[in-house]
Amino acid sequence: MHGSRIAIWFFIGVLLVVYGAMILGYGLYEVATGYYPPGVQLTNLHTPIWWGGLLAALGVFYVLKFRPGRTHK
Repeated sequence: MHGSRIAIWFFIGVLLVVYGAMILGYGLYEVATGYYPPGVQLTNLHTPIWWGGLLAALGVFYVLKFRPGRTHK
């Protein structure tokens, strides 16, 4: 296996960005439409927005740190 190798952490970062964007989008949809699932407590905390943003930020960190073509030390 000679040649360039892509770290698995790069792909994990891509997945985190995708999942984080989906959860963040759903959270923004909830706020924009005022729809909240019935029976859910503490909806005023807007957990999907915080969780989606955190996942996306962590994913961007991994993508930038382990991007292909970058020399790792």
